[in-house]
Amino acid sequence: MPIDPPVPDYDLEETVELTTAEQVRAISDPLRTTILGLLHERAATVTELASAVKRPKSTVAHHVNVLAGAGLLRVVRTRRVRAIDERYYGRTARMFFVGLGRSANGVPLPPDFNDFEVAAKESVAAYDAGQLRSFIRHARIPEERAAEFWGRVDQVIHEFDQLPRSGDTVYGFTVGLYPMLDYPTLPPRSDDEG
Repeated sequence: MPIDPPVPDYDLEETVELTTAEQVRAISDPLRTTILGLLHERAATVTELASAVKRPKSTVAHHVNVLAGAGLLRVVRTRRVRAIDERYYGRTARMFFVGLGRSANGVPLPPDFNDFEVAAKESVAAYDAGQLRSFIRHARIPEERAAEFWGRVDQVIHEFDQLPRSGDTVYGFTVGLYPMLDYPTLPPRSDDEG
């Protein structure tokens, strides 16, 4: 086996846009996003997932079925164990995104969860231990520059998703770009500053 096997250990699409309310509801549950996160590393059975998240197998099976029904998970392989086919589930895409301002057949999609809210809760222990690396910056730039910048950030996100899984610590990585309509702005320069 290679030292750095590909992540995950099955084939999947790079990105999939979520276009139905069912898909957005499926991905908006914290346990289901944890399951999707675990499947970034490798395919897993319901039993393995239940063990990882310390929840009953029946609960995890329900959430796996919701994700599979929404087209976010699929069976990537099976293994015969004592006359039973054990199913290994994997994601259908490395990255899912909700189309902004979109609707499905004229029906507005439910809102996606706020990644920053999730990251704030996850990062409390790291902050308390002095191990949180973060920063926030603001820049007044045109929308085209923001889109260009986000394109470069998107490349880093994909790079992070494909890192070989090793070590003992899981790291969270949160990025965002958002307009701030009420942020203060300096007045234009006066002619004598020129």
